[in-house]
Amino acid sequence: MKRIGVLTSGGDAPGMNAAIRAVVRTAIYHGFEVMGVERGYHGLLDNMMFPMNSRSVSEILQRGGTILKTARCEAFNSEEGIQRAVEVIKSRGIDSMVIIGGDGSFRGARDLDDAGIPTIAIPGTIDNDLGYTDLTIGFDTAITTVMESVSKLRDTSSSHERMFVVEVMGRNCGDIALFAGIISGAEEVIVPEMPFSVKEVAERVNIGVDGGKSHYIILVAEGAVDPYAFTEELEELTKINTRLAVIGHLQRGGSPTATDRLLATRMGARAVEELRIGNSGVAIGLKGNVLTTKSIDEALAVRDRLSMELYRLAEILAR
Repeated sequence: MKRIGVLTSGGDAPGMNAAIRAVVRTAIYHGFEVMGVERGYHGLLDNMMFPMNSRSVSEILQRGGTILKTARCEAFNSEEGIQRAVEVIKSRGIDSMVIIGGDGSFRGARDLDDAGIPTIAIPGTIDNDLGYTDLTIGFDTAITTVMESVSKLRDTSSSHERMFVVEVMGRNCGDIALFAGIISGAEEVIVPEMPFSVKEVAERVNIGVDGGKSHYIILVAEGAVDPYAFTEELEELTKINTRLAVIGHLQRGGSPTATDRLLATRMGARAVEELRIGNSGVAIGLKGNVLTTKSIDEALAVRDRLSMELYRLAEILAR
């Protein structure tokens, strides 16, 4: 092995740059060359890449987003697309690949490995929806952003005696809503994994009002319910002035937290070490603060499960 390619794919996540930095500098330390692929699988098909050295990744540890850019690529999801990617990789003298991204990126990494290109996958997604690992790169920064946003919303909520419904990201995974709900003290957390009734939520709010509570924060995961209809019905049932706040793509941006910087750095270095010893087709994960490896197929097969312990804790603390 002489030359490693690295790309970021799918939605960007704070900490991706830290992972790129670790891949590049670990590879160089061991005497390998590194090619950075721009704009994910789209850039791979279009041969958009450049040689990287230690200076290429200077001053990026603290930056959000990804210096390699990212994009989604439908053309890659075909036999022709995969074959084209393999041809480009070989034409540039690349022996192996490191792919940083979410589940869609992982499927692309698996396809490359199956096509004969040794590939390692690193979980980079704010959603934390890959069940084989305790944490994905970007998740800690995302929930910190939500926590800070909710703290500001709580100030105005208290001043105006209002209720705020706050929609957060996560697709069909409720981890951002659940974790952020606990650390920000939200009164209700609505996640797609758990059934709920707007009427029951309204009843709990009314009980709180009768007990003297004057303002509320309700966190809603984007895959759980239509936030506009939910907000309107909740206001009708409680008669409390209710506003919707959609934090949106703010959750993807910003300087990564210490947790994300360290996690990304460890995973990026480990990916190179795995290639060095001849392993491929595996995903780097974290279990109990210990880095692990699992075949990409196995990683994709592990369903993400909402922590019932934390869900119950959120219910207890909200009362």
